[in-house]
Amino acid sequence: MKIYTSRNLPPQHIEGIIGYIPDFLDEDDMRPAKKQFDENYFGGWVPMDGFKMDDDGTLHYPGDPPLRPLVIIKFKNEVIRIYQASFVSIQQEDGSWEVARMD
Repeated sequence: MKIYTSRNLPPQHIEGIIGYIPDFLDEDDMRPAKKQFDENYFGGWVPMDGFKMDDDGTLHYPGDPPLRPLVIIKFKNEVIRIYQASFVSIQQEDGSWEVARMD
């Protein structure tokens, strides 16, 4: 698992953004992130509809300002993006993606 920031953020700020999210993932577990989040996160993985995503990972929801990713996690063949307001997206190699709130 590799963790990147889309901005030049200090380490303590990054830790505050990602919280326990990396702890819900195990690279030795062959299941995708969605399945691991669903089992290991107390609220499960509950996808939210209505979002659109730009090629750079920016999320758009009708009536809300755009959300740019703050932290990007490369997990196996998936890209996990963490945004303000505890939104998390998981993008697959084929470009498909889902968004959930993990607060």
